[in-house]
Amino acid sequence: MEKTENQHKSDIIEVCRRVYAKGWVAANDGNVSIKVSPNTIICTPTGMSKGYITAEQLIKVDMTGNRIEGELEPSSEVKMHIDVYKNKPGVNAVVHAHPPFATGYAVAGIPLEECVIPEIIVSLGSIPLAKYGTPSTMEIPENIRPYLKEYNVFLLQNHGALSIGEDVFRAYYRMESLELFAKINFIARLLGNVNVLGEEEVKRIISIRENFGLSNLNYPGCRIDSKFVKSADSNGKDRAAPSSNNPVVQESFKEDLAKERVFISDNQKHIELSKEKLVELITAIVSNIINKVKS
Repeated sequence: MEKTENQHKSDIIEVCRRVYAKGWVAANDGNVSIKVSPNTIICTPTGMSKGYITAEQLIKVDMTGNRIEGELEPSSEVKMHIDVYKNKPGVNAVVHAHPPFATGYAVAGIPLEECVIPEIIVSLGSIPLAKYGTPSTMEIPENIRPYLKEYNVFLLQNHGALSIGEDVFRAYYRMESLELFAKINFIARLLGNVNVLGEEEVKRIISIRENFGLSNLNYPGCRIDSKFVKSADSNGKDRAAPSSNNPVVQESFKEDLAKERVFISDNQKHIELSKEKLVELITAIVSNIINKVKS
């Protein structure tokens, strides 16, 4: 049974409140949309907090971004939403937010591609890094477009994250999975090691996807060193990370391959630390901050 426009608006409001409550957006950040017909989308307006948005404040626009209904202006990022709808059939919802851990990886220029957590391997595969584009311009949609065929979640360099789905709650839950994965990955890096699953185990996990009804979906695979493991019905050869042309990402891969030492420099002093010592130093700093807060 198809939902009414009022039901779609209620869904957008619910997702906006969840995103705000989780701290994935601040002030007027973020935007959410649903495609309600082949030529019409309902989206959040610009300049409004997602935590307190109402149905009356939502905007209806056509597939060129022109406002059809509503008093406020549509989100300045509506171009990004429309481009997704035009270039990936079956997508009916888009969520854009700035979840802290995922956005931290986006700012660092590091895609989340390793085969690490079974649930993420099954549901998302890898998460690519779309190179930086100026907000509110066509640069961001153009930089996302090469990844649309296979991926449903994207890191936007120096910006945030984007998730898409068949409905707005699937798009939201993908964002939720992304942020949890980013947080776990960050903690593992802080502890000194990201234990990547072996190729045979990853293939077994991928085969389980059929039990979740996901065998008919495009699957981007995930990375074991420089190799991508994909489902048996995925075409294409093993490939390097999709963001590997980015020099920042190339450096992060080099750092992963040379885990023994870390070099810190401020142009005057050069310090060489082992990874173990660096983790000890960071742990001590964090403990000191926590103790000060408690006191």
